[in-house]
Amino acid sequence: MATSTTRDDHEQRMGRAAAAAAEAGLAGLIVTPGPDLAWLCGYRVTATTERLTALFLVPGRRPRLLVPVLERPDAEAAAGAGALDISGWGDGVDPYRELAEWLAPQGRYGVSDATWAMHLLGLQRALPGSGYGALSEVLPMLRAVKDAHEVERLAAAGAAADATYEDILGLPFAGRREREVAADLARLLTEHGHSQVDFTIVGSGPNGANPHHEAGARYIDDGDMVVLDFGGLRDGYGSDTSRTVHVGEPTAEERKVHDVVRAAQQAAFDAVRPGVACQEIDRVARRVIKSAGYGEYFIHRTGHGIGVTTHEPPYLVEGEHLPLVPGMCFSIEPGIYLPGRFGVRIEDIVTCTETGGRRLNETERGMALVR
Repeated sequence: MATSTTRDDHEQRMGRAAAAAAEAGLAGLIVTPGPDLAWLCGYRVTATTERLTALFLVPGRRPRLLVPVLERPDAEAAAGAGALDISGWGDGVDPYRELAEWLAPQGRYGVSDATWAMHLLGLQRALPGSGYGALSEVLPMLRAVKDAHEVERLAAAGAAADATYEDILGLPFAGRREREVAADLARLLTEHGHSQVDFTIVGSGPNGANPHHEAGARYIDDGDMVVLDFGGLRDGYGSDTSRTVHVGEPTAEERKVHDVVRAAQQAAFDAVRPGVACQEIDRVARRVIKSAGYGEYFIHRTGHGIGVTTHEPPYLVEGEHLPLVPGMCFSIEPGIYLPGRFGVRIEDIVTCTETGGRRLNETERGMALVR
């Protein structure tokens, strides 16, 4: 069972991040509320406001967190609080000048992607000679390699998503609207321990040919193929799985397309091992689908990373030469989408190990028949 992160976990993460910043030629990192802040120091800000909160990391110096004084008690309760210095600022004080005192006037810093423009502009006014780059560009792999503790949490989230899928198979589909089934998925994810539901895609019949279809008012009918893609956060880590079910007996073509996608997903999984380029996993899946004559209908990348957010690096896509490393966790989700007819997608979360891949979703990948 997953356990809470510790002071040591966060101290190690902040140390690694500061070292990575130095290797990238940065003077340090400035991290504002969002997934990076929660991952680095354990401080989760429930509502980002105009009041500046920022974690400052630089090699060789103790991490420092600047927070509004009225929020300091919450910051001091964070799991990683013991590994950093916390400073509070009060209303009427310019927090940008205070933060600027910690920075090199001509330094270039990595900043969180979600940093508000007003905060970044405030820093630039206080230190006009400084420069900034988005963390997703300057340190894209910051959270990509998970430790054993993180993999355990992702596995628990995956198991909860699997239980959700098993439960949904026992509920009726025919004669109900897509959004009703989506609501069942959201309810079941919550019942199985998710604190946050990020998406519940239910694409029935022709709607299944839209990979990101938003569950709507269409009534699911007998004979429909139905793409289910759902996930969210459990214990701070993400789940994301897709299965394609059929209402009643499928046609020979529907079975064929599903079999092709299943074979592509299996081939991509079998190709996972340390040192293999991310793009090669995409190529393997694409070759299977192309050889079956459906190449033009596989219209998205094969996968994306997952961790404290449901979409993050690494990305399994053509042009991504980054090699797989043990501890990387990502989706493998090939699909075929026939416009105006139906779609099929099969998705598991996979982690790279020293010897190959390990699936974090274990539900049956064959086509389930529902009523």
